[in-house]
Amino acid sequence: MKMFALFAPPNFVDSLLLKLFSQDTVNFVVWPFIQIGAVITLVAVWALYASYLERKISAFMQARLGPMRVGKWGLLQPIADAVKLLTKEDLMPEKADPYIFRFAPYISVAATFLTFSVVPFAPNWGVITDVNIGLLFVLSISSVGVLALILAGWSSNSKYSLLGGLRSSAQMVSYEVSMGLSLIGALMFARTLSLSGIVNAQGHASVWYILYQPLAFVIFLVSGIAENNRAPFDLPEAESELVAGFHTEYSGMRWSLFFMAEYAAMVVVSAVATTLFLGGWYFPGVLRLAGGYNNLYAFLSLIVFVVKCAVLLYIYFWLRWTFPRYRYDQLMDIGWKWLIPATLLNIVWTGLTIFVVQALNGWNNIQTIKTAGGVPDLSRGVALTRTGNAVAIAFGWAGLIIAAVFLALLNHRSRDFNLKKQRRQVRLVDVPKGKPAVATTAAASEGT
Repeated sequence: MKMFALFAPPNFVDSLLLKLFSQDTVNFVVWPFIQIGAVITLVAVWALYASYLERKISAFMQARLGPMRVGKWGLLQPIADAVKLLTKEDLMPEKADPYIFRFAPYISVAATFLTFSVVPFAPNWGVITDVNIGLLFVLSISSVGVLALILAGWSSNSKYSLLGGLRSSAQMVSYEVSMGLSLIGALMFARTLSLSGIVNAQGHASVWYILYQPLAFVIFLVSGIAENNRAPFDLPEAESELVAGFHTEYSGMRWSLFFMAEYAAMVVVSAVATTLFLGGWYFPGVLRLAGGYNNLYAFLSLIVFVVKCAVLLYIYFWLRWTFPRYRYDQLMDIGWKWLIPATLLNIVWTGLTIFVVQALNGWNNIQTIKTAGGVPDLSRGVALTRTGNAVAIAFGWAGLIIAAVFLALLNHRSRDFNLKKQRRQVRLVDVPKGKPAVATTAAASEGT
């Protein structure tokens, strides 16, 4: 067991740093820089090889090989692509705004990487910084990425780029509302905005919040995919239809920065979803497996966190090659007519769930809330007993059925909902044979 402890940061590094710097400098300056450097490096490597994984997964789904030529199994293909983009000519339209055009990609990347500073990847050294409003920090900083796409589309002085930027702003603002509202249910159980506190609350309750909030998890995941402009919500780009949208005029390394920000944002959404709904780095039995070694416990917890994120990232690729792209009106309908009403219903239903659980506590000797000295233990969220967990989980999954009925009643008159009625109204029109509606050039010249 001692041998496995060597995988985690050894204590002699800390003692070596204390010989050079003071305790406060090591804790609040040196170690955060080391952690930030490690996170940025790993996410950059992920962004580099995400395209490889996406091509390999799509090839597997379509019964083909994917990249195979460059390196063994094509593992060096992302390196070749990076070299190509670094050496490719960096073009800029003649009438583009030079400063905004150049800095928009960097704003997109910086806004995405900043959010990793408050994400708890593991206990102890796996947390860069624990902010009591960490969730609000993630939502606020990630919203800055919208500005980068708008600026990129506007500064290019191209109608295609401008339309792509406008589509992006409308889409991301729409789905940010449902994504933010979907988190309130989990916060009502955790009773804190700290991401580390939310993980600790799930560990204290010995249950993941996805069991309490299955509807909120689905809404957050769909909203996150739309927020990242990923298929089937990739209207801001839509390379096969709309000339690549907001980054039409970009080339070379600046073009690749937008995709680096997109793949990094996928990790952000997956990490936040893992933290709020899948228990973060918490997994039953990991502490016992570590045998009391703090470094080994942090290392194993980090592996748990990475595996959970990997499952969600696979869903990104899976959906891209499964669902066709929505029309723009359908995309807006999903956000405003379906997801936002569902999140509001989930908030009310979560409040009713907590009220019922608290009302049942002490009724007919039923204990639904854990107590500390006879007082309900609410120091780390709403910690429920097995009976309380059963009630909350039953309410959570019943909320899926109630939401489906509610949304069906709300949208039954919607144009895209009643497809059977639409098919009945379809009528074939006989096109009259004769002269074309628009005269050809030759016919027009003869008429003159």
